[in-house]
Amino acid sequence: MGPHVVGVRVVVRRVLPGRRGPSGGPAMTDVLGTCLSWGDGVCVVQPDSDAGLEPVRIPIGDIVSGKPVPPRTPPRLRIGPQDAQVRALALWPDLETEALGSWLLRRSTESAARRANSVLAMSPSGVAGDYDAVVAFYETLGQRPIAAVLPDSAEDELFRSHGWVLESHDADTVFEITSVAQARRSLPRALPTGVEVLLEGDGDLVTARARAGDGRVIASGVAAYADDWVGFRGIEVDPAERGRGLGLLVMAELLEWGAERGATTAYLQVLGDNTRAFALYDGLGFVPHHRYRYLAAPLS
Repeated sequence: MGPHVVGVRVVVRRVLPGRRGPSGGPAMTDVLGTCLSWGDGVCVVQPDSDAGLEPVRIPIGDIVSGKPVPPRTPPRLRIGPQDAQVRALALWPDLETEALGSWLLRRSTESAARRANSVLAMSPSGVAGDYDAVVAFYETLGQRPIAAVLPDSAEDELFRSHGWVLESHDADTVFEITSVAQARRSLPRALPTGVEVLLEGDGDLVTARARAGDGRVIASGVAAYADDWVGFRGIEVDPAERGRGLGLLVMAELLEWGAERGATTAYLQVLGDNTRAFALYDGLGFVPHHRYRYLAAPLS
């Protein structure tokens, strides 16, 4: 411990002067948090807490031991895959859902996307006969049963044990996440000029379209806001216009829209082999939250 730990997350054990512990010796306590300062005989630590605790001033002479510890995982990364996916349903406002324990049966009458027409099964359902219920649900709709599962999970094993296979040759999908503030700070100072971006939509779903001078749509994307999260899908750039930063321009408009509504967390989903998309999103501070894949019932 010393001045070198300023700005670092630490755990500090200190003596509580004038107090006795259970064994009769001096009472001690631990403080876990970020070291704000070290000097003038005092170490100041901001405790880890979501309750807004005041910084703790610890006389250096009362410190018994201390050491740096790994950074605290942000709350947005502590949410489980199933819960994160449920938040992302905001991107599909026409979605019809039905709970099957903790699983979620999803269907859409307007979209053929797998994400809108599959069972979300990323944790134990807690329901007997869950597999048969999934099959019956989608067969009644005349659809091939599809499941979104975490790789190598118990749910992955369950569906595969019934002969289910990968729904396509696509790579696993990566659910990425970052803070809205981080993404906005990471935007380049210079974005393309001479391109107008208009937002269309109302409520908590909006589409951004970037148009060239002749009126052509050369880039677009969709964003949805719910519960202080903003999500993005369909970020597309005309192949003939790539390399101009139009994807960043669309993201900048959508991030601003989400921030205006109070969003603190941003998320999106991208196929694991889409290197172009990762180059864009990595630069905005997005990091992987979880990976998942789609399994489908064998064709008759």
